This record gives sequence, structure tokens and C-alpha cells, in this order.
Amino acid sequence: MFKKMRKMLPPLRPLHWLLIVVICIVTCYWLLGVHLEQAFKPLTKIAVSSSSSLQSEYSVPADASVRVAPTLDNFDYEEQLVVLYNRVPKTGSTSFVNIAYDLCKLNKFHVLHINVTANMHVLSLPNQVMLARNITKWHKMKPALYHGHMAFLDFSKFQIAHKPIYINLVRKPLDRLVSYYYFLRYGDNYRPNLVRKKAGNKITFDECVVQKQPDCDPKNMWLQIPFFCGHAAECWEPGNDWALKQAKLNLVNEYFLVGVTEQMYEFVDLLERSLPRIFHGFREHYQNSNKSHLRVTSSKLPPSESTIQTIQRSKIWQMENDLYEFALAQFEFTKKKLMQPDNKHLQHFMYEKIRPK
Repeated sequence: MFKKMRKMLPPLRPLHWLLIVVICIVTCYWLLGVHLEQAFKPLTKIAVSSSSSLQSEYSVPADASVRVAPTLDNFDYEEQLVVLYNRVPKTGSTSFVNIAYDLCKLNKFHVLHINVTANMHVLSLPNQVMLARNITKWHKMKPALYHGHMAFLDFSKFQIAHKPIYINLVRKPLDRLVSYYYFLRYGDNYRPNLVRKKAGNKITFDECVVQKQPDCDPKNMWLQIPFFCGHAAECWEPGNDWALKQAKLNLVNEYFLVGVTEQMYEFVDLLERSLPRIFHGFREHYQNSNKSHLRVTSSKLPPSESTIQTIQRSKIWQMENDLYEFALAQFEFTKKKLMQPDNKHLQHFMYEKIRPK
């Protein structure tokens, strides 16, 4: 049969056979492509519909009132500024914060108090995560000054790209303890009608030390170190050497500025010069308003020389004073570098020798 069909066909040269083979290959390729396209059409529709639903679910609405989280490229350091003031109690923090409340409307920033249950200074682990994310993502509040009596919290533990700027104040440890001792008994002029928990107790601080009562135990001074150390268990063990080292490391590496109570004006001055978006006008307000010294304890007797010597022999005082002296040295250094060597002109910097032109 094949021989009969071959006789019926005209004689073909090799070039003809090559042309026939090419036509067959192209035809087969075309047919295969058509079948594959028909087979994958349902999958393509599924992919397109899935992509559309994802985009509709996660895309930012075109509403102008919705504030989009900034990226690294368009980050506005002024309008996204967040300052976190983890206030150490009895260091003059009320005076400072009230300046912020007075000027926040004028300067167009928000002030928010972080109020932790039962005045606890350490946050639970879920609250640490929630606070870090909330402060970072609450763009409607920015720029903002957050404040509260809480220990340092490292935001980098929670995958936060832009951490808040930490500030704080420290005070001579014995002065802070004596102030707190009488505050619990007599209150202050800020809320004079509020009855404090030790009201009616007439024992002086000197008498307390002689009688070795718990209210004047040097362990009560262990507060500034843990506030700078953070949320680790060791931070809250009175006399822990690691806690002091960590507090110093955090003070230098994690805090924008740490001032001292005795130099409040200089602290305010440095903040206004460095971060005017929030602290503009703080110097003038501190000097000329009645907010320069709020919360004056109603009755306070200075400790005797004998009491001072007794307290200063304790390890807790020595460690707390070590942190205070360390913070004071850093603050003095920062103040000094604000000026040129002649102490008459502010320091400046410029760019030059820029290549290629």
C-alpha cells in the first residue's frame, strides 16, 4: 500500500521533504499552545481574582484623611517626632511636664501620660509589645511627648524601625529619698487637699534612720538605677552590679539627653535648641511662668550630718550616687560642647570640599 501511495505522489527532492517536516513541527507546536492556553485559563482567572481581593483588603484607601505610615525614603523627622520621658519620681518631672501641657496646643504636638496599673514601673510582656507598637503606629498623635513613671523599654526588641527619643532627669539620691519620705507624710502644694498614705506620721527622717525603720531604708533609694537599666530581673535587685553597668550603658547609648534636677533650666535649654519642633518656647515659659518649681513638699527637714554619714556608708547610696555622678558628667560634657572653645559663640558645622563638583 505504501508503495502504491508513493507511486501516486510526484517525485520529491530532499528540500521538499525538509519543508514538509518544518510545516509539521510548526503545526504541532501551534496546536500544543492552544491546548495549554485553554487548560490554564481557569487557573489564570483564579490568580487574578485572588490578587484583586488581596489588593482590596490590604490597600490604603484613597481617603485624604487616612495618614499613611512613612517609609525610610519619605520619613519626616519633625512631624514624626516621638519623645519618651520615663520620669523618675521626685526629680522635678511634674514641673517639666506641665510646661509641655501649657505649650502643646501652641506648638501643635500631643502630650500623653502612660498610666500603668497600681503605679507599677515594669510592664508585662504583652503590654511591652502593645506599647511599643502603639506609640510607633499612632501617627495621628505625632509629634508627641509621652511620659510616665516606667522603666526604660528597648523598642528594638519589637522590630521597631524608628525608636522614640528618650529623655530623663536624675537627682542626688539622698535628696530624692528625703523628699519622697516627707511627701508621703505632708503632701505638696500641687494637690494640697490630697491625704497621703503616711499622713499623721510625725517621725522625722533623722529619727527614722536612728530607729532603722523601713521607710528610710537605703534600699528605697534603689530607683534611678532600675529606671535606666530596664525590664530585666537583675535591674530590680538592690545592689546588683550588673544593673548599674547596664544603666550606664543605656544612659549613654539609648538616651538623647539626661539632665539633673539641680540644673533644670540648662536641661530645658538644650532640649529647645536640639528639638525645637516640640520644645520651642520652653526656656521662656520655664523662666517666666509659675511652672518652674511645682510640687514643693509642704514640710521637709534637711537630714543631720550624722544621718548623711550613715546613709552614705550604704552600698545602695554609693551605687545610686555613682549613677548620678556619671549622668552629671555626661550632662556637663554635653553643655560644654554646645559652645566654641571661647565660650562666647555657639558651635556650628558646614559641608565643604564636595567632590565631584
